[in-house]
Amino acid sequence: MDETTLTFIQLGIVFFGLGVLGRLAGIIGMSPVPLYLLGGLAFGHGGLISLANITHFGHIASEIGVVLLLLMLGLEYTAKELVTGLRQSWLAGVVDLVLNMLPGAAVALLMGWGVVGALVMAGITYISSSGIIAKVLGDLGRLGNRETPTILAILVIEDLAMAAYLPILTTVLAGVSFMGGLTAVAIALVVITVVLLVALRFGHLVSAVIDSPDRETFLLKLLGAALLVAGVASAMQVSAAVGAFLLGIAISGATAHNATRVLEPLRDLFAAMFFVVFGLNTDPASIPPVLGIAIVLGIVTALTKLGTGWWAARRQGIGKLGRARAGAALIARGEFSIVIAGLAVAANAVPKELAALATTYVLLMAVFGPIAARYVEPAARFFMRQPAVAAEESL
Repeated sequence: MDETTLTFIQLGIVFFGLGVLGRLAGIIGMSPVPLYLLGGLAFGHGGLISLANITHFGHIASEIGVVLLLLMLGLEYTAKELVTGLRQSWLAGVVDLVLNMLPGAAVALLMGWGVVGALVMAGITYISSSGIIAKVLGDLGRLGNRETPTILAILVIEDLAMAAYLPILTTVLAGVSFMGGLTAVAIALVVITVVLLVALRFGHLVSAVIDSPDRETFLLKLLGAALLVAGVASAMQVSAAVGAFLLGIAISGATAHNATRVLEPLRDLFAAMFFVVFGLNTDPASIPPVLGIAIVLGIVTALTKLGTGWWAARRQGIGKLGRARAGAALIARGEFSIVIAGLAVAANAVPKELAALATTYVLLMAVFGPIAARYVEPAARFFMRQPAVAAEESL
């Protein structure tokens, strides 16, 4: 059997399997991310069956998946919303960063993974999963709740923090000198500032260039612009993912709405491949040794996120139940944590154990996060001995 035929067969198995896993996740009401990771573990190195022929396609597809994930995330916000959220909730963003980066960094240092490992793990435990959180809020009918703007503001600040963090991380992973690292960060900050200014003042022009009444033309221009911007950003030592995120911010209005609708199937396809490829590169045998650490880290960072959301919502005058809902909503980790771990593993800059810990940690948090968000309110009512009043808008 020739290589092309075998590749088609293996890709068919992967895509069909992902469809089954996605359907299963929908039935049981959870994010498909943990199941995609498990699928990758089952068919990768040390798994049940090795699908080595999809390695090259999987690598490119996973990179495109990251670009589309961040592009779609950027489409959810406007530049004005980003600036407003930053002004109103910057202090909550600082608390979020400190509380949730420290546990990851501490674990890496205790494991002997050095400063680079600490930087990687800090990012993994810091960033919440915007995709999972948005889906959970929609599924639970909480998009109109008083605490939801606070949750979204914290997510926006996290995304902006990632726009600065990723260039620093990629520079460190590449082994660039201290001055080279400062230069890369300076370039990244300048690029981010320029793009935000362009988005604020000329976002309608960017939208007009990409927009088209023909669906096919629109898709080609949008995807081409995303990959082009991602490539240019990467060449300027700004993460390709951040470049795509900034392009999404620059697209506004009806164009952004149409772009979300057109790109959603592609995003789902390539993002699923990204999670699978990460799982393929992780040996399942490496998970049991780090399972205990992942559980402890998960408990600690669930509490830190709960504290972050509670404190931020309290500052906005929201009641106790709303504070609990805000904190629980932020617990889930997912796509961005895996992106960070994937960058580190691809650069061969961290031990394989870090990839195993990241995979196990994200599996736990992607499953536990939606569960916590769903059941935090009845749990809070029980502990606070408050009657269940559906119309309690002040909370």
